[in-house]
Amino acid sequence: MAQTSQWPVPKDSIRYVVPAPIIRLLSEHPLTRDLYPLAFGHYRRATGHHMHREHHRDNLLIYCTEGKAFLNVKGEAHMLEAGDLLLLPAGANHRYTADPKNPWTIHWVHYTGPLADEFRHYMGFDDSTPIRHLGRQPRLLVDFNGLLSVRQTGFRARGLIHAANRLRQLLTAVPISVDETGHKRQAELDIINNYMREHLDERITLEQLADLAGLSPAHFATRYREQTGTSPIQHFLHLKVERACQMLDATNLRFTEISHRLGYDDAYYFSRLFKKVMGQSPRDYRHTPRH
Repeated sequence: MAQTSQWPVPKDSIRYVVPAPIIRLLSEHPLTRDLYPLAFGHYRRATGHHMHREHHRDNLLIYCTEGKAFLNVKGEAHMLEAGDLLLLPAGANHRYTADPKNPWTIHWVHYTGPLADEFRHYMGFDDSTPIRHLGRQPRLLVDFNGLLSVRQTGFRARGLIHAANRLRQLLTAVPISVDETGHKRQAELDIINNYMREHLDERITLEQLADLAGLSPAHFATRYREQTGTSPIQHFLHLKVERACQMLDATNLRFTEISHRLGYDDAYYFSRLFKKVMGQSPRDYRHTPRH
């Protein structure tokens, strides 16, 4: 069972606890046994909300949309505010208290399963990073509310199997939503990526992109990878291959002509790059049935 708080839930808040027999089913079912929810809810202006767990058995994800709370995780003090996403993994002793003057509003889910740790790292959390600053993210609110859609179904197994897979959707959406770099860096990144898309017919270099950002090539490459998870030249290549796929699908152009239009005089070389990205040759890609 989830270690939920005993905060008295008012009419405009929701706490949904999955029954123990359904938890056993989720832990054994092939579609859910790797990751499944134990409890979830939405607390609005949670005055007096407090919790202290010395031995935390499950994982708890909290998304704060209003107000504040005081938090201590493994002896480290933090302040949670609107737009913060908090992950308290299994085993992390912690306590939190809603700010008496400006209590937090939160969506939350307790979950467990063998893949919980993999999802923790995928979302960008580690032992020193319990909080990610996301800002307002409608996508996450939709996913959290998707969990709550199973209410009033009489604890039907199928509804909770669906909720378990909505949980996967929620967790995998976090890296897409993360923007710790602020609006200025995001605007800079948009300029770089737009420049790439506008010059797909050319062979641009790391130095050219770094000049556009006003940084040294090494500094630019490091910052770009931090923001996107890939190198700038790798992303540019993927954009070219993506465009090549579109032309293979929508035209009868020979691959030699497509390569030329994407800045490659050597079609054989670009064909090898295409196969490395797509896992099949341009010829096989064009002749693979797709619906």
